[in-house]
Amino acid sequence: MNEGILKILVIGSGGREHALAWKISKSNKVKTVFLAPGNGGTANSEKNFHSIVNTPIHDIHELADFAQKEQIDLTVVGPEKHLSEGVVDVFRARGLKIFGPTQKAAQLESSKDFAKAFMQRNGIPTATYATFTDVQLAHAYIDQQGAPIVIKADGLAAGKGVVVAMTLTEAHAAVDMMLADNQMGQAGARVVIEEFLTGEEASFIVMVDGQNILPLATSQDHKRLLDHDLGPNTGGMGAYSPAPIVTPEMHAKVLREIIKPTIAGMAKDGITYTGFLYAGLMIHPNGTVKTLEFNCRMGDPETQPIMARLKSDFVDLLQHAIDGTLDQIEAEWDPRAALGVVLAAADYPSTPRTGDVITGIPLEDDHQVVFHAASAYKDGNLVTSGGRVLCVVGLDRNIKGAQTRAYDAVQLIHFDGMQYRQDIGHHALKK
Repeated sequence: MNEGILKILVIGSGGREHALAWKISKSNKVKTVFLAPGNGGTANSEKNFHSIVNTPIHDIHELADFAQKEQIDLTVVGPEKHLSEGVVDVFRARGLKIFGPTQKAAQLESSKDFAKAFMQRNGIPTATYATFTDVQLAHAYIDQQGAPIVIKADGLAAGKGVVVAMTLTEAHAAVDMMLADNQMGQAGARVVIEEFLTGEEASFIVMVDGQNILPLATSQDHKRLLDHDLGPNTGGMGAYSPAPIVTPEMHAKVLREIIKPTIAGMAKDGITYTGFLYAGLMIHPNGTVKTLEFNCRMGDPETQPIMARLKSDFVDLLQHAIDGTLDQIEAEWDPRAALGVVLAAADYPSTPRTGDVITGIPLEDDHQVVFHAASAYKDGNLVTSGGRVLCVVGLDRNIKGAQTRAYDAVQLIHFDGMQYRQDIGHHALKK
């Protein structure tokens, strides 16, 4: 293939999409990477990557129009929202190449109830659960089960639809918030109530071409806002890769007990699964593993350290995935560890403040890279535009070194109200 001829579209605006576009732009096969809609970090292309261009389009049909007009060779979908709306179906109907699951397949993420019933039907290990639309029945179930207990909004809630209730009071309040007060809209019109699982979480992400599976590097996310895993759940406050909890034996077990049965189960239901598949795992000290949830896309912030470690040409992997030949390629990884720290806006996750000026972002080098998420340009200044603003990734020979690199870079960055955890990687360091 000639150098620099491909035009690739990445749909989304977050840190995950910045990391995907950043890695794609490093391929010598690529001429231009379009980000729709992109963010402040990808807008200033002269300072960043000459091949990344922001395209302020959100609607899935307009995105397909753009892909046809620009003769896009390949599209990669970042956010779950577009997948649940059927962007893959729309693109494929027009003969456009796109990597992601169809709307039917994306129900594994867009409906917690669908995913739980699917897992139960296919013998995939997960927490016991019940689903409710009736407030009183939900309250009665909680009283029967006791606390701690987990309350989940059935639909998409941008990573904030899960309440891990340590007391009955918290559990009842979560049900009232979702079902009675309708604070999550349609996403919370049905709730899934699950048993509380103990152990250590890990993220297991693979690429799927409909039949073949290519595992990506393991990682671990940090969901809680505050140090020591305290505070409210968020979309994720940091992540690292690899995750020591996923030993070679555990890796094989997850593929055997969770990933492969999921792809086979979808096929049995008449759904060919293509795209990224993310299994959120709970690994018990006794060696058992259960599925907390499925996502039908790369994780955020897991994508940032994973892409920082990927040595293979990501475009090669994507092309094999589109062509159904993932069994013919392996991913090569930087032996170093990568650790990403999310810098969040004031008042995140409830009502993030926007418009604070961001300064001090260090230039990328072999040991650090900063990915933008909720940033934008206003009156010539880079400012905050949402909750999770940046993800600062450090790379070094082990988790401790990567942690030091990341936090050294964090010290250089400033915006009013900036909040971040100071203990990303603490589980790995205990090992």
